[in-house]
Amino acid sequence: MSNAPEQPMSEAERLTNWFSYHPPLAGQAESYERIRAGAKVFAELVMAECPASADRSAAVRKIREAVFDANASIACGGR
Repeated sequence: MSNAPEQPMSEAERLTNWFSYHPPLAGQAESYERIRAGAKVFAELVMAECPASADRSAAVRKIREAVFDANASIACGGR
């Protein structure tokens, strides 16, 4: 294993990475599940504590977006 720093990705490489299918590697499915479970608990808290409103809807939508972005960071290897 090399200790050389990783070379930055070009824009084309980033786009290919972001828009490619990444089958789960060992342990990733479990990470995805933990993230979804934690986000669901938070979303349930928001739904229980916040009055029905556009702001509550936005909060839940942003929790969903956070899950998507967190999972993408895992799938794309942080790149």
